Amino acid sequence: MSYALVFSGQGMQHAAMLPWLQDSELLGLTGQLLGRSDWRASLADEAWAQNNRHAQVLLTGLALAAWQELSPALPSPAAVAGYSVGELPAFAAAGVFDNATALGLATQRALAMDRCAQAQPGGLLAVTGLSDEHIAAICAASRASLAIHNGDHAHVLGAPLAGLNTAQALALQAGAKCTRLKVGLASHTPWMQAASQAFDQHLSTVQLRPPSLPLFSNAQAERVNKQEQARQALAMQISGTVRWSACMEQIHARQVRCVLELGPGASLARLWNQRYPELPARSADEFRSASAIIDWMHRCME
Repeated sequence: MSYALVFSGQGMQHAAMLPWLQDSELLGLTGQLLGRSDWRASLADEAWAQNNRHAQVLLTGLALAAWQELSPALPSPAAVAGYSVGELPAFAAAGVFDNATALGLATQRALAMDRCAQAQPGGLLAVTGLSDEHIAAICAASRASLAIHNGDHAHVLGAPLAGLNTAQALALQAGAKCTRLKVGLASHTPWMQAASQAFDQHLSTVQLRPPSLPLFSNAQAERVNKQEQARQALAMQISGTVRWSACMEQIHARQVRCVLELGPGASLARLWNQRYPELPARSADEFRSASAIIDWMHRCME
């Protein structure tokens, strides 16, 4: 019996997330990189929590610390994927690099993206209820780009702020539900092309390994098998559309019995349950203890 492991992106981080998570050496290293010993108190400061570098480093560290705590009691997953910055802990969990390297890459990724945002501030807008064709028309009229494709009638648009405001107005006029994400840049759009290039150059200096687990890429929407493919995938998704809908299809094809989301909120679990209601997905953020997560996983895999 098998399961899939998926790692959340940023935007839903909160001070009470993962209440069962124990202190560890990895969390200590994460705190050192951020200059903060109490990450929960730091997340209570909304301005700090929404800072791109803080969020990317912290979420990478928290996700890996959570997996480090849970993994000894679970078999190896049949599929691993990460959503946006969640690819860094996903690639680490799949053995492409170690946890310390993942934290360093989170820092470099955020710095490269922040440099782009300084030149052209932007943001992300979740749009629910419109077809792919309607979204394409809104993008053409607003200079927004499709940042994330989560499935039929579930999209995230990215653009500089003026374009994002126009896109939101057009989507609301069309009857869509719109939510501004807590991200201060146009991730996964051509506005981040310079960041992709800078991160790719940095990745070329990092020793990568072939994945030891079945690992699926956001931007390529396919299984990652080799080091060079891993490097390209991580760099490409900064300025390319996250094709999470296609990732879910790849995971489903592995015939998993359930899906565990690691990170803040339950967005990925909710997307999975809407698409594949016969196969349960839950977020680790919903549970009050690690043992409850492990018990649920084992029941699903019986």
